[in-house]
Amino acid sequence: MQSTPLPGIGVQYDLTTRERQHVSVIAHRDGTRTLNTYRREDPDACAHSLHLTESESAALVDALTPSHHSPNVLHTSGLGLVAERVELSGGSHWNGRALGETRMRTDTGVSIVAVLRRTGAVPSPAPDFRLAGGDTLILIGTREGVDAAAVILGRE
Repeated sequence: MQSTPLPGIGVQYDLTTRERQHVSVIAHRDGTRTLNTYRREDPDACAHSLHLTESESAALVDALTPSHHSPNVLHTSGLGLVAERVELSGGSHWNGRALGETRMRTDTGVSIVAVLRRTGAVPSPAPDFRLAGGDTLILIGTREGVDAAAVILGRE
């Protein structure tokens, strides 16, 4: 994959597939995308061009990577567990409070396995770890548990 800045337009990403097919995507500054395929016999000759809105581009991403149901979902295993990112807002009820006060594992069965901050990652935070607005918490649990945890952590 190569990227080329297009001043005033956006960025062009070029890919040559294993079958030697040239494909490019132009990421326009307005959020739209143009998907181009090129002729095999003349890689500079555009064979097809498709302009996509921002929402059409997102739908195409979902179609190409079906496990990508949410930008917050990190991984789903055959065991029925998901790992997901949840960001605390600046006005979060939990801002300045100890992690243990959330009662996360007790109330939802979800484990908070790491906290990401601008200053770095904190793996396996202890119950006395103080949360802050802007923290991103990495949760692991069942889909239902993670959804319940997101509601708890979303308190303002």
